[in-house]
Amino acid sequence: MGPVVLSQLATGLSVLAGAVIVKSVMDQKPMAGPFTRCPTCNGTGRVTCLCSRWSDGDVGCSTCSGSGRMACSSCGGSGTGRPLPAKIVIRPPSRPS
Repeated sequence: MGPVVLSQLATGLSVLAGAVIVKSVMDQKPMAGPFTRCPTCNGTGRVTCLCSRWSDGDVGCSTCSGSGRMACSSCGGSGTGRPLPAKIVIRPPSRPS
């Protein structure tokens, strides 16, 4: 084997080793962080657009740009669960007069 073939073989093996390391890290700690996959879109961030439910069989509207898939309304297109903003108001108890 010539030096070029050995160099290509070494490069290929290092790429493969890097992929194995990345996969093992991803299996242990997913990138989603503390949020889980959205159950509505299964983590894709896209759901079937309403225009594909029309009876004429056409698919495409301004919402989905002709793809037949629109952003998930449950996760906002992120594919992960998101916390709901909530405002908690604590009032002191009222005293009877």
